[in-house]
Formats: sequence, C-alpha cells, structure tokens
Amino acid sequence: MSGMVDGLAVRDVRVAFGKTVALHGASLDVAPGETLVLFGPSGAGKTVLLRAIAGLDPNATGQVVVAGRDVSSAGPEHRNIGVAFQNFALYPHMPAYENIASPLHARRLPAAEIKARVERIAALLKISHVLGQQPRALSNGQKQRTALARALVGEPKILLMDDPLRNVDAKLRYEMRMELPRLLRRSGAASIYVTQDYREAMSLGDRVAVLIEGHVVQTDHPEQVYDAPASIAVARLFGDPPLNLVPCRPQAGNDGVRVRALGLDLGLPVDPAVAGRESLLGLRPEDIALFREAQPGAAPATLEVATPLHEKTVVLLRTPDGQEVLASMNGAAPAPGAAVWIQPNAGRALLYDAGTGLLDRRAARVVEAAA
Repeated sequence: MSGMVDGLAVRDVRVAFGKTVALHGASLDVAPGETLVLFGPSGAGKTVLLRAIAGLDPNATGQVVVAGRDVSSAGPEHRNIGVAFQNFALYPHMPAYENIASPLHARRLPAAEIKARVERIAALLKISHVLGQQPRALSNGQKQRTALARALVGEPKILLMDDPLRNVDAKLRYEMRMELPRLLRRSGAASIYVTQDYREAMSLGDRVAVLIEGHVVQTDHPEQVYDAPASIAVARLFGDPPLNLVPCRPQAGNDGVRVRALGLDLGLPVDPAVAGRESLLGLRPEDIALFREAQPGAAPATLEVATPLHEKTVVLLRTPDGQEVLASMNGAAPAPGAAVWIQPNAGRALLYDAGTGLLDRRAARVVEAAA
C-alpha cells in the first residue's frame, strides 16, 4: 500500500521525551474502509503513536499523509482525523447531542445539517434516546458510544480509536466487537484501533500491527500473526494459554533435518543450514492432542494440573525428561497424576532461533512427526 493516494500513510514517525525514545520510526499504511488494529502490551507506545498521527504531540517527527496530503506540519484541526479516547473525554457541561455536534459547530456547518448528521449517527449507534442527557447520567457504554459518535459525525478520512472498549462491561464489549467492523466499513474511514487484548485484535482488525517497546515488529492479517508470530515476544502476546517453546537442536541426516522434542522425533523440511543451531520449537496448546491410552506416534506424559477455560480445559503436562508443556482439550481432563500420551500437530509447529528469538522463515513449519 506504500503508493496509496487515499487513506493514511505514516512514515518513520519518531517520538522522544528527553533521552527516552518512546517510538522508534514507526511506519504504517491504512486503506480507506480498512481497520488496522495497533496491538501491544501496556507502555509499548500505542497511544503515543496515535497522538503523533493526530498532531497532538509536538515532539513527534516523521511524515503523516492523509488522502495524499502531507499533514505533518498541520495542526490537529486541519488533519480531518477523528479520535475516540479511552477515557471518553466528553464535555461534562454539554448534553450528549452537543458533545456529538461539537466538531460540526467548530466547522460552522448549518444547523439543519448538524441536526441531520447527529441524529443519523446516534441512530446508527443506538443512542438516540440519550441525546438530551448530560454525560454524568450516561452509563459507560452510552458514554463510549457518544464519544465514538463524536469521532464519526464529521465523516473524517481517518479515525483513531484509543482502546475505546477498555472501560465498558464485558457484555457491551462483546456486542461492540460484533458491531464495530460493520460500522467502520460503512464509515469508509481508514481506521486505527488500539488494544492490548489479542482477542479484540483478532476479531476487529483487517490487519494487525504489533508494537513492542516503540517498534512495529510485525504487520499482517490477524490469522497470520497468530499462526506465525514473527518473534518469541509476539508469540507470547498472542494466545491464552501462550505458545509452548521447547528447546531443541535440529540435526541433519540422510533423511533430512530432524529434532528431538517432547519425546518425539520430528522431521523438518528445511534448509540444512539450521542444523546444529540452538532453537525453540513453538507449539500452540490447541495443537497438542491428548490421549488417555498409548497411541502410535504419541509420547508419554504426566498430567500435573487441569484448569477449565471457557469451552475447553487447559492442562499442564510433564514429559519423562522433565519438560513442562501446555495442551488444551474439550471435556473433562483426567485426574492430576494420570499417565497420558501427547502428539503435536507437527504441521502447525514453528521454529525460532534461540539467540535472536526470531522466527526462522526457512524452518517455519514442521510437516512430519514420528515416534
């Protein structure tokens, strides 16, 4: 998308506070109608990047292009960017209607047009019945929808949302996850949505950009980020329970490259150059099958702990050589201390370099497993 003339293009945006660098040259592209989720842990620089894009941070350097126009030197009022903050940021002395209408008043639009726009966006967000109420009388969900309506009512080219569902209850958060993609596509804006909830990132994003310690470390479709995290740091952020990382050392032989892990001999269709390198084999808990009886191609293990999690049960296992591994299963688990057998779905395994923590693209997938 680097040659796009519409949407948003962010190039090498850097923010430093004194000697502390909060953002290290971030670059992103977002197409009109696309939602890019900016995902990362607390303190990664997500809000800093949003403020830089919106023109709210005087420390920011780099380039911001909106619909083909370089707005890097423009003030926030001249960027045509809508922002929905995590803390709602509603004017406490104005009813919901006036809060939503405030950016339209600032543009001095005719009263009839303001009224039509406010009523249209309020109906879309199902808050028409609270337009006459003050913010203190609104629930958190109504406040959040009011803030989102204010960000959308000006029909901005760019929409920035700073973790807008963090302060609402679980039921509303679930409902909004269902509603927001439709609403954002309908708006036609190039949208950036900030969250530190990987499930929200997976459900809302057309693409996901992972930000860690001020660096954009991976940008891809949600499924690709989950299936092939670019580094161990990314892998640990996606998944609950997280990815298993099993130490191994690939070895080259007459039948190709193989590793010994979890009591199994695994064949890797990879470049022999990885042989002898200290590595970590990545396995999702849901990709490890659990059996109560011995099976061909399965290795023995002991069940240590079982924890129900939503519709599945997460189990902590220990192999005979002392390696701990997490697996997930449907239904009730065997009792702690029970002997079980495990078999990874080797076609979904990943290989990381133990030194750099980066995914080895020459050995990203394991396709064969043998006992």
